[in-house]
Amino acid sequence: MRRFFLFSLVICFWLPVEINAQGTVRGRVTDRASHESLPGVNVIYGKGIGTSTDNNGLYSFSADTGKLVITFTYIGYKAVTESLQLSQDKATELNIGMETESLEIDQIVVSADRTEQRVSELTVSMDIIKPELISRGHITDVQELITKSSGIEVLDGQASIRGGSGFSYGVGSRVLALIDGLPLMSADAGGIKWNFLPLENLSQVEIIKGASSVMYGSSALNGVISFRSADASNVPITRFYAETGVFGKPKNKEWIWWDSPRIFSSTSLSHLQKFGNTDIGVGINLLSDNSYRKYNDEKLGRLNLRLKHRNEKVEGLVYGVNLSAGITNKTDFILWEDAVTGALKQDTSSVSRLTSSFFTVDPFVTLKRSDRFRHDIRMRLQSSANRFPVRTENNAGSLSLYGEYQFWYGISDFMSLTSGISESWSSVTSNFFGDHKGLNLAGFAQMDLRPWPRLKISGGVRVEQNILDGERDKIVPVFRAGLNWQAAGFTFIRASFGQGYRYPSIAEKHASTTLGSVKIFPNAFVKAESGWTSEIGVKQGIMLGEIKGQGDLSVFFSQNSDMIEYIFGLYPDPRTSEYGLGFQATNVEQSRIYGSEAEVILSRSFGEFNVTGSGGYTFIYPVEYNSFTNRNTGVFLKYRRKHSAKVSFNADWKRVDLGVSLYARSKTLDVDDVFLNPETREQILPGFFGYWQENNTGYFLADVNAGYQVSSVLTLSLSVKNITNTGYMGRPGDIQPHRNFSLRLSGTL
Repeated sequence: MRRFFLFSLVICFWLPVEINAQGTVRGRVTDRASHESLPGVNVIYGKGIGTSTDNNGLYSFSADTGKLVITFTYIGYKAVTESLQLSQDKATELNIGMETESLEIDQIVVSADRTEQRVSELTVSMDIIKPELISRGHITDVQELITKSSGIEVLDGQASIRGGSGFSYGVGSRVLALIDGLPLMSADAGGIKWNFLPLENLSQVEIIKGASSVMYGSSALNGVISFRSADASNVPITRFYAETGVFGKPKNKEWIWWDSPRIFSSTSLSHLQKFGNTDIGVGINLLSDNSYRKYNDEKLGRLNLRLKHRNEKVEGLVYGVNLSAGITNKTDFILWEDAVTGALKQDTSSVSRLTSSFFTVDPFVTLKRSDRFRHDIRMRLQSSANRFPVRTENNAGSLSLYGEYQFWYGISDFMSLTSGISESWSSVTSNFFGDHKGLNLAGFAQMDLRPWPRLKISGGVRVEQNILDGERDKIVPVFRAGLNWQAAGFTFIRASFGQGYRYPSIAEKHASTTLGSVKIFPNAFVKAESGWTSEIGVKQGIMLGEIKGQGDLSVFFSQNSDMIEYIFGLYPDPRTSEYGLGFQATNVEQSRIYGSEAEVILSRSFGEFNVTGSGGYTFIYPVEYNSFTNRNTGVFLKYRRKHSAKVSFNADWKRVDLGVSLYARSKTLDVDDVFLNPETREQILPGFFGYWQENNTGYFLADVNAGYQVSSVLTLSLSVKNITNTGYMGRPGDIQPHRNFSLRLSGTL
């Protein structure tokens, strides 16, 4: 028997697998509760050999006679393994009923404590995003994906979890982005490389809410967004899609500047396959966006390759390498022309074309000895470059090397230790903030105890030092502690306290440039930020008849000191020593955030009709406090909102899939005074003050999607985003997308 496998980017391989077919196995796979057929179930009957069920849940294959072990796997269902004796020239019928996973709280996560555990056992809050949401919602931008999670907002590249961050003009991040445990941050500006975060071949995205510096170091002051790659199974999987879309007209017709439709398109191909003891994963993504905003177009190409090998001679030894590369050619939108007719047209004085390239090599080695020891060595060599064809004074490039050794030791059945050391070296070459070299060294350890089967206690410490251009910052120790108590069968109560910090980026210390009417001044004396987060929460599994799901309720409080904000004022130019008006990174903000969050997800099946509903609401009270009196000042933190909520429903019946998502956010509490002050507001953003007064009222959005399974391989889907055509703003002058439509043809082989 020969099977054709689609593999790699542009190359097709034939994989001959010869089997002497002497017996046949056939049957039907169904949901044990509803007795409905399950299409696409993986049927694995040998090393690297398998098939899948068709639309009617039927499967059939031939195999050698003798004892045969068959495993049935399907997302959302418990795996089933059956053994049988296969006779020559005889068909054996094997029908299988599969049970759904009991609850959402049984999901396995890694990021919180760097070890695998159930989400119900965590001592911190975590959200999990599955790939189905990305595909169903036609999401091609990671920032859009993160913003649609409860309690999280991304303002022009700056991620904020539960109000922990404001907006800092594209440099520095209080949220750390990881791919398979390794940081993906720019070495110069210290920001997240959003464009190059892969959405192909993901198993899930894990978002830790709250200070996580003990386990992950600087930039994890406000939380962590962790992308986990999917591993290959015995059944090869190829996924692809081609999508095209168009922007409609904004509600304010005076903003329309285009004569031809503003079209965007993207395509993606990914493949996972085992070759003996080697797993291979490859993904490619291409994007073209003729933006709804003038001078804001983008073209992007991204490639990633994952190789993972299990050593045949040394049990538990796994090693491999991940490679990724990308290039984008775009124009960032910085300042609008004016609020009346030019809100979607960029001020030509700030227009600058940018070509950005990115490349990483990530070798890794894992050695696991029984269930007691695990050693992990991971490295990342990362190179990036920004090239401005016109504004060459803003060119920059960086090379960084990150290395980490982690050791896990199961001391006993009720005690384990996770520890490690890490280093990060970087070299930055830049025309507008100079050439710099940095080194970061750290060691961390965490102990997990189970004095009783239902109680988990964890505590950890990290010691870290940052060195920039030979100058050493002080050694920073931070601590965390948490507990999780299973109060009942499906009830888990948690409490945690964690400290965090963030060293200022090289750009915050040394950037000196001009963008349109905005001038940025360096500040070599800006200090590191620090803070802590505490939380009490309860996670409740829900099983009400056929209704299954989970609910989560938490109350949190965080306090941060020396937060870096860009302050408008009169500063000296480092080259001429002459004073001028502009922005400079300064340690000014002392912040406190009180809040609570509630999330729920429920699912129910009615025969072939399946319904899932989820929702979340986050309330925060973000204020400044006086570090001398230790009292709140009553002044709200900038670029935060008190209320945010999300509700979504998804239903599927036979070949049809329908979904709707609703989002609501309250008004922005405050922005920089320079945008409101009569003496400066028209100088930078003409018309902003009037727009702010009239439109800063919060907003409501609705997205809808519909899909139809054309065949066992192909699905055709339509997505309409912002169907209400709501006009709303992110940071000042950053009008967000109005109503847009996209059509996608996707497939799985």
